[in-house]
Amino acid sequence: MQFDDVIMGRRSIRGFKPDPVPRELIEEILALAMRAPSSMNTQPWNFHVITGEPLDRIRAGNTERNLAGVPHSREFRTGAERFTGPHRDRQVQVAKQLFGAMGIAREDTEMRHDWVLRGFRQFDAPVCVIVTYDRILDGSDDTPFDCGAVSTALVNAAWSRGLGAVINSQGIMQSPVVREHAGIPDDQVIMKSIALGWPDETFPANSVVSERKSVDEAPTFVGFGD
Repeated sequence: MQFDDVIMGRRSIRGFKPDPVPRELIEEILALAMRAPSSMNTQPWNFHVITGEPLDRIRAGNTERNLAGVPHSREFRTGAERFTGPHRDRQVQVAKQLFGAMGIAREDTEMRHDWVLRGFRQFDAPVCVIVTYDRILDGSDDTPFDCGAVSTALVNAAWSRGLGAVINSQGIMQSPVVREHAGIPDDQVIMKSIALGWPDETFPANSVVSERKSVDEAPTFVGFGD
């Protein structure tokens, strides 16, 4: 794939085939992702790549604890409780796109709840990649920025190899469950999770392409003249 094809073609995948993903392919993708830039070359990221029975245990634990009302325990700051203004508008817009594609009506609370549980189950993907960083760097704003860079590189590298992915937080809402079954040591902070696998092209939500800010909106040019 050409670079532009990857960037313009990639979309978040939330429905996967059950087919396994070869370890060698994941290692190839990680090697590409880790070419991402990092602050002062700190390269703070680590990856815990999970499949099979351990991933099933994480899914079960996440689901059980959330259904039981156990409070969320993500290990990174989430900021405002609710987005507002244009940020909230974009959040609502993509939710409408996804629910529309899936045929989930606004009043269908059961189907909406099932959609939430899919997130806790890592969207039933055959592989989950947990991105962590070294706890000694905790408190640095550069570190999560760098982890975001490597996560973006990872999903783009995966797409270039025919794999789909979606970066998410639902799968790590219950961090004690993830830490236990993924064997994540205490010197690591759990940052994000990435569901990974072969896209199921029959899954309606996989056709959704979120709307993006235009180049007229995002940048401010200084010193370029009129």
